[in-house]
Amino acid sequence: MNLTVINGLPAHVLFVHFVIVLVPLTALALVACAIWPGSARRLGLLLPILAFVTLASVPVATHAGEWLESHVGRDPLVRAHAQLGDGLLPWALGLFVISAVVWWTARRSAPAPGGSSGAAWSPSVLVRGVITVLSLAVAIGAVVDVYRIGDSGAKAAWHDAYSKTATSNHGG
Repeated sequence: MNLTVINGLPAHVLFVHFVIVLVPLTALALVACAIWPGSARRLGLLLPILAFVTLASVPVATHAGEWLESHVGRDPLVRAHAQLGDGLLPWALGLFVISAVVWWTARRSAPAPGGSSGAAWSPSVLVRGVITVLSLAVAIGAVVDVYRIGDSGAKAAWHDAYSKTATSNHGG
């Protein structure tokens, strides 16, 4: 299976959209679950699964991007985009690890069987605070990095590739 070209087009153009959607979605879900443990319990395994899919999508998009980079002319904007793209994997890994921690702590602090209000284990306020701060930091870092990467990719793809004035062949 070739993950560099799909239907004759560079696969990076498709795969990058998964990353653009999944990273902010995972970041939002992580922060919500870190702040409100009840939402983490309701989501259950969905949070770490979403984070894992997000993590897996990054090297797929990066690999396809490296292939594309080797098939376009030398361009400093493309090189800058590629360098920024190489930095996303640690952020995605952080989203996954902290999502697993949030899921695990929410699962461990779930109400005891039989419906009693006591939890089997309850993390301290300090532990919850640290998890929340880490979640916020990694979520913000990941989303900002995706924005920076996307902005540089758009500049690399579109610089000097369109007219600043409308052309007359648009049918009107």
